[in-house]
Amino acid sequence: MIKVLIVDDSAVVRKVLSEELSKFSDISVIGTAPDAYVAREKIVKLMPDVITLDIEMPRMDGLTFLEKLMTHFPIPVVIVSSLAPKTSDNAIKAMMLGAVEIVNKTGSQYSLPDVAGSLVRAIRNAAGAKVFARGVQSGAAAAREVKPQFTAISENDIKLQTTHKIIAIGASTGGTQATEAVLKALPLSSPAIIIVQHMPEGFTNFYARRLNEVCAIEVREAKDDDYLVPGMALLAPGGKHMVLHKSGARYFVKLKEGPAVHHQKPSVDVLFQSVARSAGKNAVGVILTGMGSDGAAGLLEMKKNGAHTIAQDEKTCVVFGMPKEAINAGAVDETLSIDDIARAMLTASAK
Repeated sequence: MIKVLIVDDSAVVRKVLSEELSKFSDISVIGTAPDAYVAREKIVKLMPDVITLDIEMPRMDGLTFLEKLMTHFPIPVVIVSSLAPKTSDNAIKAMMLGAVEIVNKTGSQYSLPDVAGSLVRAIRNAAGAKVFARGVQSGAAAAREVKPQFTAISENDIKLQTTHKIIAIGASTGGTQATEAVLKALPLSSPAIIIVQHMPEGFTNFYARRLNEVCAIEVREAKDDDYLVPGMALLAPGGKHMVLHKSGARYFVKLKEGPAVHHQKPSVDVLFQSVARSAGKNAVGVILTGMGSDGAAGLLEMKKNGAHTIAQDEKTCVVFGMPKEAINAGAVDETLSIDDIARAMLTASAK
């Protein structure tokens, strides 16, 4: 049984969330709190497995509370946020501070089964996640910049041959931080990169902008027919699948509709399978932390088509689900710490 504490300043939201979550036999709502101060007391008293957290609250905002929580009492947190620009941006910052999942707050639509299902999946994912204590840092400073986990790789460290090379990355729970750590280490001469990060529609643009601010390479949310060029990473937009195509010597992406795959849209499998077909041995596939099996079949197809494949190791994963499934499927050439993945990507691309 997953014990959940709901933290939200809206009494209506607390009531609706409690009612919806109580419909699932493996989830127990053990309490609610209207602000961080009440939440702090209930966390100590009730010892929840997962917290759902709103960003905008009275007395203490969600970012400040999350930073304190991750510093002194790490616990899996699911961010429940609206699509308003300010709150969406703050939700992405919260993910960088240690929250493991994000769910879109959509007012009256909260009671719809698909929205409830998204929240339940997020809670289940969070319950299986590893969270780590973080160094003391002011909330504003922490939100602006999360320190890189390793030193950036200079262009002189590895001789790159970027022509016709593609790096495809897939991630889910915990992936916002893992992907940032990898991209921060890359030089401007890096091969073109395409990324699927499981994230709701409306939030990926803010995440891409965040990455673009802290990385040497350019990072942006993908648009239909965008070409891939060295020194650029394209992030699949939430709510659409992204596939790779080739026209002559150039690669470009297409965005498409269609059903969710492994409950996800965008899906890592959809991307990886298109990379296997379009890039073959000129690709490198990377699967990072995440719950479930999305990406395993696609990564195996990439490997069969000559791509070099890499998985994040269990020790540094928030959730060792997607990498484990890919390893068990025989889809992985190397299993590495998050610290070593950027260099391995570049080394494989230079061959």
